[in-house]
Amino acid sequence: MTDSTPTTGTLTETPSAAVTGMVDHVLALAATWIHWNGEPVETDGRVYTPHKAIRRVADHMIDHLAEMEARLAGERPRPDHWHASLVTTGADLAPFTPHDLDEARSRLVRLARIWAVRLDALTDEQLDRSPGEGWTFRELAHHVQESAYYADAVGDLS
Repeated sequence: MTDSTPTTGTLTETPSAAVTGMVDHVLALAATWIHWNGEPVETDGRVYTPHKAIRRVADHMIDHLAEMEARLAGERPRPDHWHASLVTTGADLAPFTPHDLDEARSRLVRLARIWAVRLDALTDEQLDRSPGEGWTFRELAHHVQESAYYADAVGDLS
């Protein structure tokens, strides 16, 4: 993940489609993770597992949703001081079961829906001239789309 201007997808794709499409991609990969052999995958100097990938996608979606909501309310977003992609917890190392996949589907689909409802309620003006400091909300949605990186790090384990 980078903190530069988002490059995944195209900015002509609707912001809500960028987020929901990312979740669809992540869940398609996650469906193969019940075959995970328990060995973490090292990518770009960091370690990833199925649970960590799902956690990072969800956390990234929550962090930037909180940012967008704060900015819309005229507040400064609360900074995230947790460096979660640097940390691999014991829970991240647990086997990834069909129940975990079901939980991930439930959580990520609902989060994507919250994003889609919020983004679709904004005008093009609000998407492109967003209040406060930071990326426009259109760019922010495309940055969240880059969360697929975490799932791609684990890959297709069919």
